Amino acid sequence: MEHIIQTFINLAEQTAFANLNWGNYVMIAVACVFLYLAIAKGFEPLLLVPIAFGMLLVNIYPPIMYGPAADGSGEGLLHFFYRLDEWAILPSLIFMGVGALTDFGPLIANPVSFLLGAAAQLGIYVAYFLAMALGFNGEAAAAISIIGGADGPTSIFLASKLGQFDLMGPIAVAAYSYMSLVPLIQPPIMKLFTTKEEKLIRMPQLRPVSKLERILFPIVITIVVCAILPSTAPLVGMLMLGNLFRECGVTRQLQETASNALMYIVVIFLGTSVGATTSAEAFLKASTLKIVVCGLIAFAFGTFGGVMLGKLMCKITGGKINPLIGSAGVSAVPMAARVSQKVGAEFDPTNFLLMNAMGPNVAGVIGTAVAAGTFMAIFGVH
Repeated sequence: MEHIIQTFINLAEQTAFANLNWGNYVMIAVACVFLYLAIAKGFEPLLLVPIAFGMLLVNIYPPIMYGPAADGSGEGLLHFFYRLDEWAILPSLIFMGVGALTDFGPLIANPVSFLLGAAAQLGIYVAYFLAMALGFNGEAAAAISIIGGADGPTSIFLASKLGQFDLMGPIAVAAYSYMSLVPLIQPPIMKLFTTKEEKLIRMPQLRPVSKLERILFPIVITIVVCAILPSTAPLVGMLMLGNLFRECGVTRQLQETASNALMYIVVIFLGTSVGATTSAEAFLKASTLKIVVCGLIAFAFGTFGGVMLGKLMCKITGGKINPLIGSAGVSAVPMAARVSQKVGAEFDPTNFLLMNAMGPNVAGVIGTAVAAGTFMAIFGVH
């Protein structure tokens, strides 16, 4: 009888309930909220589902994320995935997939979109100085600031390059969370800072883009951007390589692999490993709250910057540019462009802004990578 009782005691001690603290229960609840948003509300499910599930796993069974012990044993499953984040491999592969999926034609047809994409990076620099004011050092502030570009892969990439491994989890979760919440965060800002007349502006159809232009664009951008900021090569280079697969016409199999099978495999690894960095001990800190606040402010200012430059360009062009497309200058492709379309359609269901908004959206991806490269250059990181 004593043996049976001891057996049940041992079993009880091995359950998660015997080892979890209040923080783990909080994070499990947060994971469930994320799963609800992803599954029931459709907020970026391809990102939020693996992130939330990684969060769930690490707070039920922390050893799944353990690093190797001194004797070389004890390495958890998701730690292997996380090493690929630390080495900046997964973010670069994500960029290749984005390039293979995305039509750069709207940006080529309307190069002025580069300006809107640049204006939407305002949030990055606002967040940088805000993070410095909150007590973070320069490298940490730079890593945090990239959240303002609504670009999860670039946030992870820069955090790893600047050695901010302790902050990588909160930064990545904040970046991906705000990416998925674009449809909630952006519209109020867009509506507040534009007039009804501006919202109703119809933009002309974009000109056709030749095949030669489509092929030359990724090659020229790679040469120019990577020559000026060589540290951007892993991101910009992979983005443009993926797009070249798409446009050159002779690598259909590579384009299909990069944009489908490889892309989704990488998303699984990256999402679950990012979620697994959110153990209660690592995540429930004052610094995490500061990062989340900085990220929200950064994202709001990024949207604001794009819309305000759109208003200025509207004035300069005599009403030919709808300022709503400026909000698409953040890097959340193609969701930010869809939000521009959705807000415009609320005021005129026959007004189609999507293709015009894709120009700033693509420019925002490049702009965020350039911002990351600029910070790397400032801090002497290669």
